[in-house]
Amino acid sequence: MSHTSPLSLGIELSGTGAHPASWRRADSRAEELFDAAYWVDALTAADRAGLDFAFLPDSFDLQPAGARGRLDAVAVAARAAAATHRIGLIPQIPVTHTEPFHLSKAIASLDFATCGRAGWEVTVSAGQADRFGRKPEQDDHSRWHEADEAIEVVTRLWDSWEDDAEIRDAATGRFIDRDKLHYIDFEGDNFAVKGPSITPRPPQGQPLIAVAAADPHSIRVAVHRADLIRITAPDLAAAAATRTVLRTAVATAGRDPNQVRVLLDVDVHLARTAEQAAAEVAQLEDWTPNAVPDTVFRIGTPAELRVLFRRIEAECAADGVVLRPLALSAILPRLSALTPTLRERLGLPRPVNRYAHA
Repeated sequence: MSHTSPLSLGIELSGTGAHPASWRRADSRAEELFDAAYWVDALTAADRAGLDFAFLPDSFDLQPAGARGRLDAVAVAARAAAATHRIGLIPQIPVTHTEPFHLSKAIASLDFATCGRAGWEVTVSAGQADRFGRKPEQDDHSRWHEADEAIEVVTRLWDSWEDDAEIRDAATGRFIDRDKLHYIDFEGDNFAVKGPSITPRPPQGQPLIAVAAADPHSIRVAVHRADLIRITAPDLAAAAATRTVLRTAVATAGRDPNQVRVLLDVDVHLARTAEQAAAEVAQLEDWTPNAVPDTVFRIGTPAELRVLFRRIEAECAADGVVLRPLALSAILPRLSALTPTLRERLGLPRPVNRYAHA
């Protein structure tokens, strides 16, 4: 099954990188992880390079290894909103211990701050109930059932203001037409929310929702709710098979599969030469041995990674790619070499130099 649009390209900004030893590199800027400038620099670099979106991981838990501690992903995205111009900003927000009313307001506000470039990656929280003291620990089914209800509440709240609810009628003193605000009256197993929102309908109407399809519970939610479905796969053949299964499931759920994009996670480390890239990864492994990535990975040069992109597109392995840099500092200066030229976007070949020797 062919693609309906060109391959999308995104990046996941996870601290100093996905490898737990990435903070030990001399160029990691690990000492700046809790400074706004670090994140703004990374996001503006991705924006200038023409990437389509950036995922910002978040959790109520510390990282198991490597540089530890986190800033709030929504706050980071909001700080970078004015400094970026094109890139979509997609923070993770765990729903297990977060009220959907607050969440809907945060993402709607981010959509306004970015002029329509916000998204939300839905995640759940395991093993963290004692940090909140509000409810007992849940199993996977219960967590994702709650997440499904949370998405329903959030999307209803985004729609609780009609697009033209703000009338700003100075003559009558009516800022809002209250007939165009609506109670959502949601009652489920986990939430009872009357609404409406206190934030107008976002510029996108509905900011994009992303879900990582990692198990049967998250897959069910992704198929019914997500605009962007993230997958991992050991190779491109497995990725293509997963994409086909997901598209079929989306259609069975009554949704148009051409309106849902399946994104393949690709772990990556880039350097000037393939040998240098391999040596740098070996150094990371020497510092902290790490498990082999559970998805497609590429250690090499930007040119080699672009070959992989062409294969992904040609083999219909995914509708887009999410790069997960092992060391963020190694990839940021090379991002501009990854995005396609205008000719490539139009499917036109690069002309051969007429003066070059055959």
